[in-house]
Amino acid sequence: MGTANAAVKTNGHVKQGAIDTAHRIEVPKLLNDKQVRFFVENGYYIAPNLVTADELEELKTDTNQIARGHYPNKALQPLPADMSDEEVLKNILCIHQPHYISPVMQKYVKHPKISGVLSQITAAHLPYWDGSVKCMQSMLFVKPPQFQGQAWHQDEIYIPTRDRSLIGAWIAIDDATVENGCLFVVPGSHRNGYLFPQHPHNNPDEFDFAPESYGFDETQEIPVEVKAGTVVFFNGYLLHRSRKNRSQGYRRVLVNHYMNAWSLLPWSLREKEHVAMADRRKVIPVAGVDPYAWKGYEPTEQDVWLRTCKANTPERDEHDPL
Repeated sequence: MGTANAAVKTNGHVKQGAIDTAHRIEVPKLLNDKQVRFFVENGYYIAPNLVTADELEELKTDTNQIARGHYPNKALQPLPADMSDEEVLKNILCIHQPHYISPVMQKYVKHPKISGVLSQITAAHLPYWDGSVKCMQSMLFVKPPQFQGQAWHQDEIYIPTRDRSLIGAWIAIDDATVENGCLFVVPGSHRNGYLFPQHPHNNPDEFDFAPESYGFDETQEIPVEVKAGTVVFFNGYLLHRSRKNRSQGYRRVLVNHYMNAWSLLPWSLREKEHVAMADRRKVIPVAGVDPYAWKGYEPTEQDVWLRTCKANTPERDEHDPL
């Protein structure tokens, strides 16, 4: 357990313990009841053409700018200035929490259409949920040619929620195919809210250092091949993996993670903190209300970091979605 930074106070518009309903974030509702039910039953939903071609170019450009130090940050060591754009891409595996420093990445965390879908499915399994959603994480993966994927896992292992509402929004910046390492999922594997045990996968050529979940029927897996601009939404208990990129191109993805805003986020414990009340506040409301706005928000600017394509060894105890 470590000691985290204290929360920054809000501007005073919310009294301590009061629920702020005056600043509700309204978002468009894009799904029908059948589509929402598909997510609840299967644990994933594919939304094509949610991000435009111009928006994808903006994301590609910003990836290079972050890696080059366009947003000065003490915690992020920029890549050498004499590298070409192609060399920059070849050296990036992942940029963790880019939305903390990049207004472009934060824009896609709060993208209206993505937030709209999230407001309908994130906690659709809860009978009294009102559509409120908050984001706690972004990860920008480049996945260059010949780089490994990640073995079977469930995101809830890394980011615990109290109500099974963890959800990933997987934005395909490039076409995702079996050849370049698209997602594979086991439909319905989220239903019981069971976290499968893990062990070493012993296949370093195919997967990175993260352990592998086991104890289920792998023959039920299906590939999720999608076009660029598609957003794949999946529940935190859904079993998923990806394989090595065997193509000659990149498989760039921005993965943002969200949850029901009414649920506390016990992502890590502070010293002497009780697990029942643990609630990390490095979050961004994207839909509905933030019932805990009165707590304020924790500083984030020093929590961005870059993983380059070097040895396949763990660099930090963080969540590594695909």
